[in-house]
Amino acid sequence: MSDHPAFAAGNVAVITGAASGIGLAAAKRLAAAGLKVCLADRQGERLDAAAAAVAASGPGEVAAVATDVSRREEVVALERAARERFGRIDVVMNNAGIQPGSAIFGAPERWHEVLAVNLWGVIHGSQVFAPGMIAQGSPGLVINTGSKQGITTPPGDPAYNVSKAGVKAFTEALQHELRSTPGCKVSAHLFIPGFVFTPLAAGGRTEKPAGAWTPEETVDFMLARVTAGDFYVLCPDNDVSRDIDERRILWAAGDIVENRPPLSRWHPDYGEAFAAFLKAR
Repeated sequence: MSDHPAFAAGNVAVITGAASGIGLAAAKRLAAAGLKVCLADRQGERLDAAAAAVAASGPGEVAAVATDVSRREEVVALERAARERFGRIDVVMNNAGIQPGSAIFGAPERWHEVLAVNLWGVIHGSQVFAPGMIAQGSPGLVINTGSKQGITTPPGDPAYNVSKAGVKAFTEALQHELRSTPGCKVSAHLFIPGFVFTPLAAGGRTEKPAGAWTPEETVDFMLARVTAGDFYVLCPDNDVSRDIDERRILWAAGDIVENRPPLSRWHPDYGEAFAAFLKAR
């Protein structure tokens, strides 16, 4: 288990989107390390089952608070409930996310829903939890779950891309604010999973594709890199290496620098150039 002081046994972690996938895997890992864990997700049997599974994972106390992160008042209630139950908060993982699919000219309701959960959920969680964590005067972590789609913004699901691009920009600004605050011992980190076999990414599949990592592998990587001090926790998987990720990100940035068409990686006139750029690594 990671040796970052915020991950010490007896400390408290609050995780949103904790009823399944990466959030549940993180809750289990931290509970096994002796942390007290507060799980937050939308109300239902999945949240109750997750709390029972996390409680069975380790000695730490476990609480579950039904929360819709798109509603600030519910995030405020979550913070209050966690403090009343455990007395402190050392780790916040703003992980809740949805990906129902979207189109540029699609239903506005779908866009509002995705942005409300994926982006506003992170903003609410960071703004509500961080001030109290700073005031504690002890090491703390705010870990916000982004996505590679928020960096390279591939075609196909623009609402999701916009939400995760917003998480990247917000978390960068948050970390700048934290490091500029005198006496602050809290740091922010942008968690960027790769291809992970979770309910969000399963697409109806019941067996993990060979190229995907498990949520547990992804969480272990995240814990190690956060402890190492990484802000950008860029996760590989069994399909794409970090080297390929880096080349894709550099190419995306090059669209601006080189004045290429947007999303030129998927433009027919630039296919050969991108392939050559990828091989040149």
